[in-house]
Amino acid sequence: MATVNGGQLLARALAQAGTTEVFTLHGGHLDAFLIACAGEGIRLTDTRHEASAGHAADAYARVTGGFGVCVVTSGPGFTNVYTALANAYLDRSPTLFVVGAPPLRETETNPLQGGFDQIAAADPVTKWAYRITDAARVPEIVALAIRKTTSGVPGPVLLELPIDVMFGEADDDQVRFPTNYRVSTRSGADPDAVTLALDLLQTASNPAIVIGGGITFSRAEEALVAFAETVGVPVFYPGKADGAIPADHPLAGGGLLSMGTIPALGAPTPDVVVMAGTRAGMFTGGRASMFPGAKIIQIDIDPAEIGRIYDVEVPIVADCRAALEQLTAAAAGRTWPDWTEWASTVKAAKGAHAAGFPDATTDTGKMHPYFAAKAIVEACPPDTIFVLDGAEAPSWAEFFVAVGRPGSVLRLGYLGCLGVGPGFAIGAARARPGAPVVLITGDGAAGFHPQEFDTMARHHLPVTTVVFNNAVWGMSIHGQEAVFGPEGVVVSELADSDYEKIAEAFGGIGMRVKHLDDLAPAVEKALGADVPACINAEIEPGVVHPITTMMLGDVTSTDEIVVPYYENLPR
Repeated sequence: MATVNGGQLLARALAQAGTTEVFTLHGGHLDAFLIACAGEGIRLTDTRHEASAGHAADAYARVTGGFGVCVVTSGPGFTNVYTALANAYLDRSPTLFVVGAPPLRETETNPLQGGFDQIAAADPVTKWAYRITDAARVPEIVALAIRKTTSGVPGPVLLELPIDVMFGEADDDQVRFPTNYRVSTRSGADPDAVTLALDLLQTASNPAIVIGGGITFSRAEEALVAFAETVGVPVFYPGKADGAIPADHPLAGGGLLSMGTIPALGAPTPDVVVMAGTRAGMFTGGRASMFPGAKIIQIDIDPAEIGRIYDVEVPIVADCRAALEQLTAAAAGRTWPDWTEWASTVKAAKGAHAAGFPDATTDTGKMHPYFAAKAIVEACPPDTIFVLDGAEAPSWAEFFVAVGRPGSVLRLGYLGCLGVGPGFAIGAARARPGAPVVLITGDGAAGFHPQEFDTMARHHLPVTTVVFNNAVWGMSIHGQEAVFGPEGVVVSELADSDYEKIAEAFGGIGMRVKHLDDLAPAVEKALGADVPACINAEIEPGVVHPITTMMLGDVTSTDEIVVPYYENLPR
């Protein structure tokens, strides 16, 4: 009777579920699986740090709209990947994490890379965490995990395979391989809620649709555009849904910065808002809200999200794509107000930032970050995937990034996790082969995982990394100066380092750019190379991004305790 080990069963089950890419870092606990992957048509991309492997799998899910897979070893492999696990959890990214473990029979013996409960540690930051104890059950548990990560509210799941399960054998003909690794969960909206939503929307003077990750993972871009065009309402995308409506579409309202600019133009804020797959929180202005006083229609697959911060006039608990298709069908039979003037105001807000930066000169002669970001983005082809890592540095790029396809902008989410960039870029490159991938990062964020230039070089992933080198943690030092004055600057200064030489050392190319006119040619050279590239751009440190000022709030208050990035405290 033929036998098969747990690692072979894991590889076979993943392959049957459609997996062709796995992100990993070697550990002996995993060898039975790693060796089996080639025979199942699974490509392994091994990173230099487990966090990057986790971020890569997360990015793969975001770009493809499917799920990503990360497999790492026990103990420090698990603790290293924990940040990626939490990042995927907070951003609802469907990612399957598999971790090794010491033998089950050796619990409480102080074994190598053991001694703590990985499942208990993973439980708060996963949809589901489970320890497999029998090799024969690997395929059915993998199928269960995939259904959990992709159905309903998406999010990460974690499976632990102890080494005696991974290497342990089962009779091949006794193993059950499931028929369904994934199931469709496109639950529709209550028809009465659809009617109420359209009734409310028709009363609006300045309506808006605000979209989020629910659009991305539902792959609802066509349904979104159809609905927006049917009712004539502009769409804002302040988080994870860039490209769901092409940036050049007349109803594309831009992101968070555009939403925040509308009041500055003297225009009214939206009075009726359709929140489609976006959660109330930091990407909608927090409790203060980017649309104060608006009546809200909220579409979310998770009923617990309805009314989390703002009262909701019309709740719609449904899959975003299904709900938008229903709304469009019902809206097509109605007559809608002419919101053309309002849409023009929204479009003007997208470009209003230019008035705030009339001069490219700086006190030190180093490049102004606004104009540097403009030169970089404009030098990139239309199909570029942008990975934005850091605080102020990527926020400069936000002014100019304009994409036409979902999954084309990857940025920090609710965890605010600097250092995701290299892993995200690796995952994006695997998810969309042939598309240019450009990572724009601050020099602070660049210090977390520079070793991933090696991963990019070994796996022939010609990612272009642009480091905004201003020798400070930009948002940190600007926040300290605003709240505490010059004497409050502490642990927020960096060295002017040669980041480009790290890329060269690992087999890529590097360039240091000091002048604005040289930046676009450097980007073009990097994009034309067949190896990873790093552009070290010398940036003026004294320019403060408007988002920092916005996030700091009122730092002049005398009757409150100023709290950077959050609401002030009453005295």
